[in-house]
Amino acid sequence: MKVLVLNGPNLNMLGKRPKEHYGTKTLDEIYDLMKDCAPNFDFIFYQSNYEGDLVTKIQEAVLNQYDSIILNPAAYTHTSVAIHDALEMFTGVKIEVHLSRVDEREDFRKINYVRDVCDKTFSGGLHMSYVDAVMYLKNKQ
Repeated sequence: MKVLVLNGPNLNMLGKRPKEHYGTKTLDEIYDLMKDCAPNFDFIFYQSNYEGDLVTKIQEAVLNQYDSIILNPAAYTHTSVAIHDALEMFTGVKIEVHLSRVDEREDFRKINYVRDVCDKTFSGGLHMSYVDAVMYLKNKQ
């Protein structure tokens, strides 16, 4: 299974961000956990602080026929119609992940532009949200 794992702004700073929302693991440590859960998956990991870069990666996944996208759009969850529209084109399994419980945080985080175009959401489990997404894909095979 070919899986694109996309991470949005500030997730490259995991380990330095408020631990009560984001935990203690770095993004590389989360990637290692994902690979350990599904060593037979072909993971492509990508993080960007730029919206257009994330849109371009989703478009590449459409053109290159990836099987799934696991996406933590971070702050773009609440602002990006462009990411929403790119995800609409992708016909594989789309999973939204969040480290924190975004729906229970500040009012501005209650707006979500990606959820309605994703097949599944895992949030609030810190690094386990990513592991849960991988396990969901394994069970769908």
